[in-house]
Amino acid sequence: MKASTPQLSPVAHTFAQLLSSTRRGARLARLLAAGQLRAWPVPPGVTERAEQIVAELAANAALHGRVGSRDFRLTLTLDTTAGVLRVAVTDARGERLPSPPADCGTPLDAESGRGLLLVTALADRWGVEPYPPGGKTVWAECDCADPAGPA
Repeated sequence: MKASTPQLSPVAHTFAQLLSSTRRGARLARLLAAGQLRAWPVPPGVTERAEQIVAELAANAALHGRVGSRDFRLTLTLDTTAGVLRVAVTDARGERLPSPPADCGTPLDAESGRGLLLVTALADRWGVEPYPPGGKTVWAECDCADPAGPA
């Protein structure tokens, strides 16, 4: 008889949903994310940050990433082993990459154009990846570990 050592598998929670590339779809993305994050072991402060990140990335997907009647995808992944929450929004406009916030040059009196500046402030990391054949995924990660450490 062969004895094997038990292996600890990483605990990951995943939520994914296709949503219409409309303002209504962007709003629904935030509501669904809020409900899902409250069901997972995510600290309240991280949940609040992630909700705002979802709102900004989903709004960008609906406004700038829209192609015809193609939907965008919201994916939330919580890796409890690494203590990282990843928010990813995939749209169909791979040729239209977001500008880094420092390069956007948004006038102070503009009503829009600061979404990625907020994402930069709220997320610990963010970036863009191609999504073949013609889309892109904008992602942001928030560390879930308590910065104060264990009590």
